[in-house]
Amino acid sequence: MLWRKMRQMPRERAPQNWKSSISWEVPQAAGSSTLAASRSPQRRVRFALSLIQRASYEVKGSAPQALKSTRENLMTEIRSTVILGSGCAGLTAAIYTGRAGLNPLVLEGHEPGGQLSMTTTVENFPGWPEGIQGPELIENMRKQAARFGATFQPVDLNQVDLSANPFRLQTSAGEILTRTLIVASGASARWLGLPSEHALIGHGVSSCATCDGFFFRDKEIAVVGGGDSAMEEALFLTRFASKVTLLHRRSGFRASKIMLDRVQAHPKIVLRPNTVIEEVLGVEEKEVKGVRLRDVTTGEVTTLAISGLFLGIGHEPNVKMFAGQIDLDESGYIRTTGNVLVTHNEVVVPGLFACGDVQDRRYRQAITAAGSGCMAALEVEKFLEADGH
Repeated sequence: MLWRKMRQMPRERAPQNWKSSISWEVPQAAGSSTLAASRSPQRRVRFALSLIQRASYEVKGSAPQALKSTRENLMTEIRSTVILGSGCAGLTAAIYTGRAGLNPLVLEGHEPGGQLSMTTTVENFPGWPEGIQGPELIENMRKQAARFGATFQPVDLNQVDLSANPFRLQTSAGEILTRTLIVASGASARWLGLPSEHALIGHGVSSCATCDGFFFRDKEIAVVGGGDSAMEEALFLTRFASKVTLLHRRSGFRASKIMLDRVQAHPKIVLRPNTVIEEVLGVEEKEVKGVRLRDVTTGEVTTLAISGLFLGIGHEPNVKMFAGQIDLDESGYIRTTGNVLVTHNEVVVPGLFACGDVQDRRYRQAITAAGSGCMAALEVEKFLEADGH
């Protein structure tokens, strides 16, 4: 294993005068003739490392960058597993890998807790007959993972090198080396960017009809978007709402003909094209009361009284740091095989796994994210065991 690690280190050319800049105090029993006599490359490496560990030297002037880099790499801890993301998928993976004794490191990212941290009552997660607040569920899972040895770092992943194992992760706090990486970075909902919208997320503003539609039974709501996602959200919400107004900024819809036909034929759905939202009303009451709308063709401003606003303009998978190193689908989600195995050019990348919304464009539920987090963790255990760790 030591020889394998040395072969993976970056090769750098040392300055020509590096020998004169270092004062060596080498133990008497160790000499260059002994090193030269070692025929085995592995023995030469082990012998050289023993010299470095026992030698006491003083750097005079500029230190040799090649030796400095090598020593720093040797002293860098190689972790068994790192988990990118702290939503349901990432925390479930942390619980399972923690119980397996792998001491997982969780990089929380810019959205600690994921989408659930921005929701209110969660009623469809098993085990909570009366429901549970989204942030509370996330905090409980976090405590459970920490109990089994998981550690957390509130850092962002800036760059990753998957060309060799261990993987190299460049974070806002420095470099991390890991034999396995679980990508659970999620997919961020696309929002309108209005301050009033942001203030009411979880208080009537939602990006998940399946999650929150139940709370708007017999109420009037609105859906924003013009593609198939918006059409699906609107049709699903008719199960609960008394009326659904579909708002779209353009005159035409990007949705497929079959989806648009279904929406237009539904008696509970009203289409309002050429319409944009200027403000979500109800910030002071902490509850959506309506929206202020503007017709982009006439400029007319009107108010629509609603109790809920759903964004159906899609999600953005958080995978920018992996561009060019893994396979993505046409919408930017990670392609996986065998549920959680990540590929590059349709070949599995050993030690790399993905779970949760970052690879699930269909379901996007807390329970399915948790399930895939479990699968990723079990695959990590099998991989490390097969690799002799």
